[in-house]
Amino acid sequence: MAEEAPVDYSLSNPDTLTKYKTAAQISQKVLETVGGWCKEGSKILDICQRGDKLLEDEIAKVYKGKKISKGISHPCTISPSSYVTPYTPLVSDAEEAATELKAAEPVKIQLGAQIDGFGAIVCDTILVQPKDDSESAVTGRAADLLLATYWANELLLRLMLPPGLLASGTEEEKKKASAQKPYSQSKITQLLEKVVKTYECNLVENTTCWLFDRNEIESKKKIILGPGEGVKGEGLPEIGEVWGVEVGVSIGNGKVKTLPNRATLHRRTATTYGLKRPSSRATLSEIVKKFGTFPFSLRQLEDERAGKVGIVECVRGGVIRQYEVAGSADAEPVSRLFTTIAITKNGVQRIAAPPTPNLEKWKSDKKITDEELLKILELPLSKPSTSKPKNKKKKKKPAKKAAAKDEDDDDDEDEDTDE
Repeated sequence: MAEEAPVDYSLSNPDTLTKYKTAAQISQKVLETVGGWCKEGSKILDICQRGDKLLEDEIAKVYKGKKISKGISHPCTISPSSYVTPYTPLVSDAEEAATELKAAEPVKIQLGAQIDGFGAIVCDTILVQPKDDSESAVTGRAADLLLATYWANELLLRLMLPPGLLASGTEEEKKKASAQKPYSQSKITQLLEKVVKTYECNLVENTTCWLFDRNEIESKKKIILGPGEGVKGEGLPEIGEVWGVEVGVSIGNGKVKTLPNRATLHRRTATTYGLKRPSSRATLSEIVKKFGTFPFSLRQLEDERAGKVGIVECVRGGVIRQYEVAGSADAEPVSRLFTTIAITKNGVQRIAAPPTPNLEKWKSDKKITDEELLKILELPLSKPSTSKPKNKKKKKKPAKKAAAKDEDDDDDEDEDTDE
């Protein structure tokens, strides 16, 4: 028997982008719904559980009856004001399970779906609605924080464009643009710092953007923003890649510390290790079956308490990675955005992105005036879409006019062929 040709999982296969976009539509829909649940007095645990259930329900509606793996690529997490990392409390931790949202605090909502291993993750920062549902303009330091994060994100997406990708003009001009050096990681951090400092904010140290692959949200390349001492990224974006782009901004100094909360978010690694305890093996087996290599919360396991016991050896043996809960070192508010993008020959596509905010509602006395930043922010992310006009049915021509029109018609057909 002839061997089956290996499946092309790159972006050159249209099915790959379709699966990313299907996952993204689900992620964005659930994100907006969850955002509406974030009201003063609401329990974070309740919102996370409802968010996961909604993700599962929406995922079940697509690719029905097909032998394609699908599921949650990132559980619903709600991170309070000063928390930096995604946060999702457990039912069995009574104190954390009782944590409620406070009016006007900036909370980070992160979640994602995956279809056939192609994960689309998204994160937005919103201000918790007060109980009376009153909506007013955002002012003061809250407005500074949201605007700094928004513009830093817009700038970063443009810095992800490979040189010359959207260049126009003569062939010589396009070659010259393509020959320019891409922005280095240190230059990217430098430019982003200029944006956030306009609003008297700072980048959150070690905020990381990762290359995505099938069944992998932390692949071989990464960009680290505001790197700490001895920390550096690896590689830059190229055409044909999918990236998870993250921006973290703090009203404070941007430094991060590990919080005393239990680590509840985990992910399987590529490490193999002979687990000794039956409870550990049972926990790992359930993780592999349900989540593959995507992040999960212990509360998503069938028996949360048994999972808390079984996960210990898995983490110790390195087969499971646990994400420590981190927050701003000075307890100041933090904002975060996460966008899943595809870099194609036509530019950067936002596959899964937070909703576009109404900037008129964010009132700040600060404004970006740096010419270098403004020039980059004016750049488009992609080439304008050119939709070809549909061929109109030709009307029958009178015999006398037909000969006169033949040459013109032939010229038109030549032009169509050239397109």
